[in-house]
Amino acid sequence: MLRSNSAHTLFFLIPFLWSSLCFSQEAKSKKSIDPVDAQVASLLNEVKGKSVGLLTNPTGVDNQLNQIADILFHDENSTLTAFFAPEHGLRGDQQAGGGVTDYIDPITGLPVYSVYSIRLAPTDEQLLNIDALIFDIQDVGVRFYTYVWTMTHAMEAAAKNGKEFIVFDRPNPIGCLKVEGAPNTVDYGLIGRLWPGESFGVATRHGMTVGELAGLVNGEWMDPKVSLKVIKIPGYARDQYFEDAKRPWVIPSPNMPTIDTATVYPGMCVFEGTNLSEGRGTTKPFEMVGAPFINGVELAAELNALGLPGVRFRPAYFKPSFDDYSGQFCGGIQAHVMDRETFDPIRTGLMALKTAYNKYPGDVNITNYASKLMGVPDLQNRIKTESVDDIIQGWQANLTAFKQMREKYLLYPVSGKSNGYLHY
Repeated sequence: MLRSNSAHTLFFLIPFLWSSLCFSQEAKSKKSIDPVDAQVASLLNEVKGKSVGLLTNPTGVDNQLNQIADILFHDENSTLTAFFAPEHGLRGDQQAGGGVTDYIDPITGLPVYSVYSIRLAPTDEQLLNIDALIFDIQDVGVRFYTYVWTMTHAMEAAAKNGKEFIVFDRPNPIGCLKVEGAPNTVDYGLIGRLWPGESFGVATRHGMTVGELAGLVNGEWMDPKVSLKVIKIPGYARDQYFEDAKRPWVIPSPNMPTIDTATVYPGMCVFEGTNLSEGRGTTKPFEMVGAPFINGVELAAELNALGLPGVRFRPAYFKPSFDDYSGQFCGGIQAHVMDRETFDPIRTGLMALKTAYNKYPGDVNITNYASKLMGVPDLQNRIKTESVDDIIQGWQANLTAFKQMREKYLLYPVSGKSNGYLHY
């Protein structure tokens, strides 16, 4: 009787166990799909049957560090015909501002056309034999990083020639929630464009992915508009930092080695517009700043006394191997971000600049380039006489307007919740 009951019970359990096993296998299978693989599959489907050009650099990789360029080159259903190289070159071997030339890529045998220094965008002839132009570059989320503006010039060239423009989207490494800094009110070219007739451009820390920014530029400022397709990031949320998105970090430019660099970059880059070293030629660019005339211990103490949220300053001494003060002994500080949630990189950078100037007024030279970087007219003089808080207050109206403008171009939710905004 016991055996009969056991057999009866087992008879009814078998379908349940089988269905649970199948569901478990299906869930495991779904879970194991790499999000970048899924994104690449979407890209390959989008370009099926098309001839394409690719604007990229070494950051254009999947999660196994395979170049998307190689995947496209070997794809049997599409034809990759040319590369377009931004600042720092296709292989990322050029320093900031270095010339980028046309040449033949030795790996694929395809032409590489510069879209930095010798021209800003693909020519009509270079686009003649392609159906779509793809942009795949890791951005760092800051207005004066040149890649996004190279993207906009390429978008305009594609629109002029009736070509599709495809953005292979990537995470914003410093997150997409915070929007900070002055939207530029002057056309600064590759560190911040301003379209004719517009009163402001993009905030210093724009809080967007490149795909979202492409949508904003296309929707608000371009005429004619381009046929835009954004290959979205599966599972991405606005409140994620780069490591949350589980992507490999490939340095997007020679002086952007780590996420720590990107975190301080929106504000500490202001020192590019001064006669202080911003740490180029060291292993900590933008985190360290200094000059031969600076006492690092004293400057760090004064900055720490300000109580700036989320950051501490350490006395630092270094000899840059190139760029400003190459081979010279420099005193200065290193900014250590202790809490990314409370850290305000732009206010921190401006406070550091003002403190350094006040301490060494006869030695610190601030140029108009600092004004261009921060999007603040006459910053080189105003920082000497005005409070940082007053300077920040001066851009709030434009910042509010930019935040409102960007809302309808946001493609990703916060923590997985639907945002209801425009999708491509």
